[in-house]
Amino acid sequence: MIVRHMLTTAVVLSIFAIVGTGLVAFTYTKTENRIAINAREALVRKLNAMVPPSIHDNDMATDTITVTSKELLGSAKPVTVYRARQGGNPVAVIFSPVAPDGYSGNITLLVAIGYQGNILGVRVVSHRETPGLGDPIEIERSNWIEGFTGRTLSNPGDLGWHVRRDGGEFDQFTGATITPRAVVKAAYNSLQYFESHRDELFASSTGAPGEQP
Repeated sequence: MIVRHMLTTAVVLSIFAIVGTGLVAFTYTKTENRIAINAREALVRKLNAMVPPSIHDNDMATDTITVTSKELLGSAKPVTVYRARQGGNPVAVIFSPVAPDGYSGNITLLVAIGYQGNILGVRVVSHRETPGLGDPIEIERSNWIEGFTGRTLSNPGDLGWHVRRDGGEFDQFTGATITPRAVVKAAYNSLQYFESHRDELFASSTGAPGEQP
């Protein structure tokens, strides 16, 4: 009887385990696609916020290449570049560089640059800066990040591409200089990379223009 009871219990537990595993797998399958769709929709909204659909007619989320430049794009890993076109003609690119010298580590950005070399917008994707002190880099908390729009390599020029404490034209935050300094540098470096590789960025369908080890 004891053996039979143990076998029955084992069978019941096995059935529960199989059913439970099946339910988890079913739920994952059902939610995986929705999560992917939501992530794509969020990305498209961010891209279109910087490069409006009125000035491009392609799908930037799929018209991409990856490039690598630790010196200018802040990461030894490939960085995604989203490309905007109108009637097949180049309009803009959106880099996803990293500012590696934030106060608390990496600050991941999106930097949109028009074909003529002017910044169309900069947005912070993620950061771990000190709450309260580093928050002004977020568009939801401050308009500081909008100060990059319209800037070029020559406007404000090499000396101007710094925070005011370092002799430049960009404001630092009260009690925080390292965070804005890192973002300013990353935006400037993105412009430098674009200036050196503009034609390659739009011509390449695959590969990594200007790839550096």
